[in-house]
Amino acid sequence: MASKTRTQRLTRRTANHAARRITCGETMHKAKALRANQSMAIALETLTRNNWDHIFIVDEEGAPLGRLHAVDLLKLVARKTVNRDIAWMHSIPAQQLLTHPPLTVREGTPLLKAGALMLTHDLNQLGVVDEEGTLIGVVGHKTLARVMPKFVL
Repeated sequence: MASKTRTQRLTRRTANHAARRITCGETMHKAKALRANQSMAIALETLTRNNWDHIFIVDEEGAPLGRLHAVDLLKLVARKTVNRDIAWMHSIPAQQLLTHPPLTVREGTPLLKAGALMLTHDLNQLGVVDEEGTLIGVVGHKTLARVMPKFVL
């Protein structure tokens, strides 16, 4: 009986160690991104056509400037009471719609640390950047749900 408990502890310790070594770069998904100079109309069309709830806005080098949410765009359109034609949407760059800077992690960041950051900041997804700061992917709650259960059970 004592050897079984020791084996279970070793197995748990091994699983714990393995779970802490998994990085964001190993588990990330492709990021949904749009260039900062694209218009609000293009951002809205892209979100609608792809049925996305958000999109990252990136600069010319691919560095994330922020994340644009579909709900925020809908609120902006709803507040525009003077003239709701599409022309004004073509004149507003997506970069001007950002209200918060992006929270990102590096490729080598442990996935568990990214999960803690998402919980702390009440986010469902984080951008993953390379050494130059270019957006290369995303990790989110779905990533954690897909990868971590094999270490818990």
